[in-house]
Amino acid sequence: MIPYVLTVRCASRRGIVAAISGYLAEAGCNITDAAQYDDLESGKFFTRISFAAETGATIEALRAGFAPVAEAFDMDWGIHDTAGRMKVLLMVSNFGHCLNDLLYRWRIGALPVELVGVVSNHMTYQKVVVNHDLPFWHINVTKENKPVAEARLLEVVEGSGAELIVLARYMQVLSDALCTKMSGRIINIHHSFLPSFKGANPYKQAYQRGVKLIGATAHYVTADLDEGPIIEQDTVRVTHAQNPADYVSLGRDVEAQVLARAVHAHAQHRVFQNGHRTVVFPASPGAYASDRMG
Repeated sequence: MIPYVLTVRCASRRGIVAAISGYLAEAGCNITDAAQYDDLESGKFFTRISFAAETGATIEALRAGFAPVAEAFDMDWGIHDTAGRMKVLLMVSNFGHCLNDLLYRWRIGALPVELVGVVSNHMTYQKVVVNHDLPFWHINVTKENKPVAEARLLEVVEGSGAELIVLARYMQVLSDALCTKMSGRIINIHHSFLPSFKGANPYKQAYQRGVKLIGATAHYVTADLDEGPIIEQDTVRVTHAQNPADYVSLGRDVEAQVLARAVHAHAQHRVFQNGHRTVVFPASPGAYASDRMG
């Protein structure tokens, strides 16, 4: 049996689930997992259905057969082969905690993606990347050469076949044009103090204000800096006895975990954009078991 995932987003109306399940049954498919959500505020319907094609139908045939159903309900949809892994390009500057975490999870099979390489505006992590047998592209970025640098980045994206860009603490602001072109295909991570603690040394600012919780947010990149739809968040408690260095250390751990979960969810087609928000269906039981080792 060939495993597939069907994702659907459309205006909510009666008969959607019946039409989908009816088609899958007629096509000789067995539903193995299903999640759905009706957003009463936006009037949108979302569903993610895992199914097995017991007849051995190809993905092309399934897509062709489902097209009339999708047209009838004006669906934004996709049928994805879970045997294949999403191609992901990582980008990093001089902080390597998220990069190293993603590389480790990928190496042990805990992150269901195919890494196609790493882009950086510094040479700091070239050796680390090459030691993982991955391509490394150094693209220097300045105010003067930014259009040229982003054109080079797009060449790398197209040449590598990357379906998703992950900003693993890449400290350059992407242009509005690039954000628009890659809409829904770039994930960023930042400390949850934004917008409360903008600028340099956010953890020091948090320490000085005596915060009790620090955390991180993973979101899609948009032209509005650090205000894209949120995918994943988490926090850790801190006390008066800890210093700014402790905040930084704890914050980096949370950033790495949150980013990994966001990439995991996107790669499994569990994230749906819903205006300025997202619908994120939960992972199946045990999905993060190997992520939590140690």
